[in-house]
Amino acid sequence: MIHKEDIDKIFEAARVEEVVADYVSLKKRGANLIGCCPFHNEKTPSFYVSPAKGIYKCFGCGKGGHAINFIMEHDKLTYPDALRYLAKKYNIEITEEEQTPEQVQFQNDRESLLVVSSFAQKHFSENLYNTDEGKSIGLGYFKERGLREDIIQKFQLGYSINQRTAFTDIAIATGYKTEYLVKAGLTIEFKNEPETNPEESEIPVKAAETRYIDRFSGRVMFPIQNQSGRVIAFGGRTLRSDKKVAKYVNSPETEIYHKSDVLYGLFQSKNAIQKEKFCFLVEGYMDVIAMHQAGVENVVASSGTALTAGQIKLIQRFTNDIIISYDGDQAGINAALKGIDLLLEEGMNVKVLLFPDGDDPDSYSKKVSTQELKDFIVTNAQNFISYKASILTKGTNNDPLRKAEAIKKIVESIALIPDAIYRSVYVKECSRIMDVDEQILLSELNKIRNKNFNDKRNQHLTPSEGEGADAASHLESFVEKKEHTIADAEHQEREIIRLLINYGGSLIKIDSENESGEPIEVDVSVAYVIIQELKNDTIILENLLYNTAYNEFVEHLEKDAIPDINYFINHENSALSSLTIDLISEPYFLSNWEQHGIYPPKEIDILKHSAYKAIYTLKCRKLEMMIYNIQKRIKDNPPEEELMTLLQTNISLQNAYKVFNNILGRIIVK
Repeated sequence: MIHKEDIDKIFEAARVEEVVADYVSLKKRGANLIGCCPFHNEKTPSFYVSPAKGIYKCFGCGKGGHAINFIMEHDKLTYPDALRYLAKKYNIEITEEEQTPEQVQFQNDRESLLVVSSFAQKHFSENLYNTDEGKSIGLGYFKERGLREDIIQKFQLGYSINQRTAFTDIAIATGYKTEYLVKAGLTIEFKNEPETNPEESEIPVKAAETRYIDRFSGRVMFPIQNQSGRVIAFGGRTLRSDKKVAKYVNSPETEIYHKSDVLYGLFQSKNAIQKEKFCFLVEGYMDVIAMHQAGVENVVASSGTALTAGQIKLIQRFTNDIIISYDGDQAGINAALKGIDLLLEEGMNVKVLLFPDGDDPDSYSKKVSTQELKDFIVTNAQNFISYKASILTKGTNNDPLRKAEAIKKIVESIALIPDAIYRSVYVKECSRIMDVDEQILLSELNKIRNKNFNDKRNQHLTPSEGEGADAASHLESFVEKKEHTIADAEHQEREIIRLLINYGGSLIKIDSENESGEPIEVDVSVAYVIIQELKNDTIILENLLYNTAYNEFVEHLEKDAIPDINYFINHENSALSSLTIDLISEPYFLSNWEQHGIYPPKEIDILKHSAYKAIYTLKCRKLEMMIYNIQKRIKDNPPEEELMTLLQTNISLQNAYKVFNNILGRIIVK
């Protein structure tokens, strides 16, 4: 357990803009920073960071919080682990109470998998330097590939001993459960079926047996890390020449590792990607490592898997510009062509780099200096049209039909680009490279885009089997919900809580009397005014979350204290913390009207007006609810005595309703 003093130090040191900038490319906008949300797919930035308030908020998906929340949400860490991560980032020494053996048995499955994976990485790295087999085979291989010591350690490379149960035995002896070794993909579980007597099939001759063996035995190891640097999976390369043995074995999908959402090397490369303003995408582990050793660090790999939308989303957090370089064999070409279309559809600016024949990023980086390598990448990267044209027209011998097919495929790629200006530029480029009239290309482009649009619309609108009843049910639900919202005060209650959280401690002047009965103005807090007004009319907030926040103010006010924004941002009730982020975040900003001599009032300057408006608006809605319920009861033809009481009450409520509407300046039309 981390001591409270250390937690306070972490909260003080952790700047939300610095923490988020490790994952998202942010741009200045007024007093805030803006970027594409890391929690959902978006092309137009709606993710805001407020350094002044110490919060982030996405107005697209609704997620928000402070620096610790961000790390917890983004990297799926527990609260203590998020604190540890930030303590390491800001060089804060933390003191933790020693855990009991029971606590060491891990608090949850996900954390257990991360702990087991971290142990495995350290074990494989120790094998590389502290065992004869590791030094001669594993370290020997990396040295043969020309890797320096610092690069081996930077990527935490290792070696798994060539014995079927070497790692599993040590892990179990150290205290790790086989359950988590298997779930993490480090150990494979085999179960033998029990043998039975053929004459007496119910009686087993030999009981069922469970065996555990290492997944990666006899392989050099490449740990795969998430964006915060925690090991989540492994890739293992065999050094045997036996063709029956798979060259690479990778971790299976687990609770902590989803290969379609991971890029190898992103943890080591993210800062360089932001600095260089483009990402270099390669195929394999060694390509990434070799480029880092050569001085080019803005590089990641899709690790042998086809590029996915999830991986593109990761890159977009840091840049929209990408250069891809896959192998020149048919598999590499197919992967590149598919990747180009995915990247274009996501709004990325795509170029392709071809290395000289016989070279890949690894081999070529060893032949030239760092500057020569950087110059080669920038100079020789070609736009996707030139690449597709060279690939699709190769070997056609100017066959007009083959050329036409190639042009059509290029236009299909251009049609995926969401930005009209970029599409126009690429149409011109295609016209120039393929020597085709631009208008013909535009005509074909429009046909393709219309077809794509209609296909998506039809897919969205066409109900699947059994959806008709669901649609009718949904309509009924909507009508019922609409009728219910006639008497719904959630919006007005939310406004009350917004004012309390943002301005509860601010002072406003209200009319009062001194001891002599003379009128005077006194300073009181916004929280005091709101709470007293609602108490006077015994108004209770019906929304449970808003009522919880309201009661916090009531309890504090009874002790002559008023909680501030930070109290709620860091509240142990995560729902209250999330609500606070919502209520203090502003998606819109006023233009700079001052330069035109126009000075819009700021809410802080008209707090008294805002507070009373919110109070009276809530009271009006509560009256509407009461009037609605009474009139509904009157329609049910109650007994005459009850009816007379209801009618009288209705008149009183209607009069009160008119009074409050007059105060608010509303005109009631019947």
